[in-house]
Amino acid sequence: HGAVQDVMESTGMLANARTALEATRAAGATVIHSPIAFQAGYHEITSHPYGILKGVVDSTAFVKGSWGAEIVADVAPVEGDIVIEGKRGLDAFGSTNLDFILRSKGITTVVLAGFLTNCCVESTMRSAYEKGFEVITLTDAVGATSQAEHTNAITYDYPMFSKPTTVAEYVEALRGAAVTADSSRGY
Repeated sequence: HGAVQDVMESTGMLANARTALEATRAAGATVIHSPIAFQAGYHEITSHPYGILKGVVDSTAFVKGSWGAEIVADVAPVEGDIVIEGKRGLDAFGSTNLDFILRSKGITTVVLAGFLTNCCVESTMRSAYEKGFEVITLTDAVGATSQAEHTNAITYDYPMFSKPTTVAEYVEALRGAAVTADSSRGY
C-alpha cells in the first residue's frame, strides 16, 4: 500500500515478515493472523469516528471482501495458521478471542509483526504486555506511514512494553541460540 511503501522498502519489511513466518512455522510454533475488517458502512464503530478510524472510514479502507481487507499474499495464512475474526479496532485483543486462544494453547510469548508500527502493532504489544505475555516486536517486520513515526515507536515505545528484536535475531533464537536481554532490548 502506498501509505507505508517507503518504510516497507527501507526496512525490507515484507521479506523480513515472510522470513519470520517461515521460521516460526518451521519451529512448529503457532502462527496467528489478526486482520482488521469492517462491514460496508462501518456499522461496527461509532457513527462519529475521529483520529485514525476517521481516516479508515473516509478512505473506505478495510471493507470485508475488498482488496484492502485482504492479507498480503507473501504473508498469507497457510493450513495450520489461525486467522482471528472480528478485529474491528487497533488492538488484536480488543474485539476478538485472541487472549482465549493464546491461553488455551499455553502460549506465553507473543511475537508481533505487521502494520502499523505505531498503531495496531503497538496497541497489541501494549495489551499483550499488560496481560502478562512476554512480547517480542520484530522491528524490521513492521511498517508505518512515515519513517519518523516508525523510528519513534521502535526507539521510545517498543522497549517499554516489549523486547524489540530484528528478524535475524528472532530466527537465530528459534534455531536455539540464546537471546540475552540487555539495556537496548527492553526494560
